[in-house]
Amino acid sequence: MLRRLHHEQPASFAFTPENLRWAEAQIAKYPEGRQASAVIPLLWRAQEQEGWVSRPIIETVAKMLGMAEIRVLEVATFYFMFQMKPVGSVAHFQICGTLSCMICGAEDLVAVAKDRIAPEPHTLSPDGKFSWEEVECLGACANAPMAQIGKDYYEDLTAEGFARIIDEFAAGKTPKPGPQNGRFASEPLGGETSLKVPAKEREAANGSVALALALGDTVSRITDGRGISRPSVAPAAPKGEAPQPKAEPRPAEAEKIARPAVEPAVPTVEEMEPETLSAPRGGAADDLQKIDGVGPKLEALLNEMGFWHFDQIAAWGPKEIAWVDARLKFKGRIERDGWVEQARKLSAG
Repeated sequence: MLRRLHHEQPASFAFTPENLRWAEAQIAKYPEGRQASAVIPLLWRAQEQEGWVSRPIIETVAKMLGMAEIRVLEVATFYFMFQMKPVGSVAHFQICGTLSCMICGAEDLVAVAKDRIAPEPHTLSPDGKFSWEEVECLGACANAPMAQIGKDYYEDLTAEGFARIIDEFAAGKTPKPGPQNGRFASEPLGGETSLKVPAKEREAANGSVALALALGDTVSRITDGRGISRPSVAPAAPKGEAPQPKAEPRPAEAEKIARPAVEPAVPTVEEMEPETLSAPRGGAADDLQKIDGVGPKLEALLNEMGFWHFDQIAAWGPKEIAWVDARLKFKGRIERDGWVEQARKLSAG
């Protein structure tokens, strides 16, 4: 399939403050000069925010990672997980069409998508709420046929059940993810023969389903349940259109669900500006690149901030490290690479 930039593009793109902090944390995981390794995570987060990958997204990610824009475009067009066209504002349906699903009725699901959404894949429905595509194996063969919708699998589907799910999304509801025929997971269709568990206990044990239902959100849910800027239901209708029903309120039970953290909590450390110099002493600066983890770019940044000598870095304490960390935008690198200890040894000769 030929994949290229969509002919209609938004004027600009910017990560939300929360997503920008997340993106900077991903970049900081990689050594100096290897930031391009974060290109897939950043593109994926941008797509979660906007729904698809636009030219401004590619330009923004390229600038953040110091990459040529064509390199980022190559990644986005190579991986089919990236949508190069606008998708439905409410949901994008990915219908598995590989062998097991095809045998079990995937063609019926495709027929529903053509009838209820759009005749062709990667095409918006008339109201702009939905889009669909046929994809390769999603690894849920025991529960065929199935479709991935947002972050969740909807399995053991029938044409009628799939149409009902579309109707529920259109009404602002959250269809229950997982098997749609009463199964808990991929146990035999005839029912469990061992390790039988009461239905209520099984429901509570499925964390993904429970979280999606508790948050009233299955489409745009971030892994740790905090959410992102893209709404899970359609935005407010323009003038002249009937308003869409609001998503169901978040029940109190959502607070009781354990959410795995994407990033560990980092305690706030008080900052203190270290001693800086306007120029190197005697006109001769130390070679800060001798410190493992400091490359040409970081040395230039340190010099710009007023750090020219090993003994300056050797004098940093936790508060000074926190101050420099916040301005280098590579949090944790100073302590992780042991800059202070290295600087002490280098300053001692």
